Amino acid sequence: MIPLSTPYLAGNEWQYVKECLDTGWISSSGDFVGKFEEAIGQIVGCAHTVACVNGTVGLQMALQVGGLNPGEHVLIPNLTFVATANAVHHAGGKPILIDVDKDFWQMDLDLLEDFLASQTFQIEDETGISTYYLITKKRIAFLMPVHVLGYMGDMDRLAKIAEKYHLKIVEDSTEALGSTYKGQHAGTFGDFGVFSFNGNKIISTGGGGMVVCKNPADAAKLKHLINQAKSHSEEYTHDETGYNFRMVNVLAAIGLAQAEQFSSHLSRKKEIAEAYRVGLKDVTEISFQRISPKVDSNDWLFTILLENPAGLQAFLQKQGIQTRKLWVPMNQLPMHSTLHYISGKDQSDLLYKKALSLPCSVGITESQIIHVIGKIKEFLGVNHF
Repeated sequence: MIPLSTPYLAGNEWQYVKECLDTGWISSSGDFVGKFEEAIGQIVGCAHTVACVNGTVGLQMALQVGGLNPGEHVLIPNLTFVATANAVHHAGGKPILIDVDKDFWQMDLDLLEDFLASQTFQIEDETGISTYYLITKKRIAFLMPVHVLGYMGDMDRLAKIAEKYHLKIVEDSTEALGSTYKGQHAGTFGDFGVFSFNGNKIISTGGGGMVVCKNPADAAKLKHLINQAKSHSEEYTHDETGYNFRMVNVLAAIGLAQAEQFSSHLSRKKEIAEAYRVGLKDVTEISFQRISPKVDSNDWLFTILLENPAGLQAFLQKQGIQTRKLWVPMNQLPMHSTLHYISGKDQSDLLYKKALSLPCSVGITESQIIHVIGKIKEFLGVNHF
């Protein structure tokens, strides 16, 4: 089987994990957590980083520390992994779903601006100006863009929208480690950015997340809350309701070893994507996600569009090639189906019905890529000799 996207462990993972086992520092104490936080900070260009158990928790805690109150709204794209919407609910908020654009597959900023201009009002009080949703009369507190598949939208325009409507930004950058917009790293445009180190990501800890913060006070608050809000280093005293959301040392050890290989992983992802683009560029039945010249994507999960992805998926499965459809849009999931959905032509549904992600592990070989391309052409009846 050629897998979709699996970890590539070719560095100091064994050595660092053995160090944890030899010393007994396998839990929340130990040096590797801090070293991993520093390594990610250097990659993204942010000094304030907080490791946690996964990206979902990172999004939740960013919203809570950022000041989301119960029942307030967070604007998210309709086409995303379910963790984005779930994190808003866990933080006590209520998502408003915005459709994505047909070319770049990111939150449609035209729809977003039209919605904010026509369906909101603003109130000024002693805390400043806030934007409220006309229907619910609840504050819209956050804008949460998702860098879908590692690509990025127009971050300049998005930042201007957020400023105009007094919205804080939490970037769901869980798929975008290594992606930049005009040279600035994903996750560093907003008040918070969140990364994931799940097994299918560009670097992995097996499971893990990282929050990057502009404000050092926010980072300190995050560290405090994810450690059960412990207020004394030696005594079991706590000053508020906290969480056990810390990343453990042994997983951070894997993460540090992976971070040391990040540049080579990123280069390989780009090579894989380019190989697919070149190999499939003349296949008229297939199209790709557009890339803005302002964006340098990490090419995390290479995905194509075609009319019959289910048929191709079944065919490739029989050939020992794993593929994956995109996520079911949030408005089609039972627990999120009653959320307000701002849409034009429901591009989320169109992409869901036509998209298929191809094998792109860092460790995939050139011969495997050629084999996948050949089998795709065989299914489509294209001469690939």
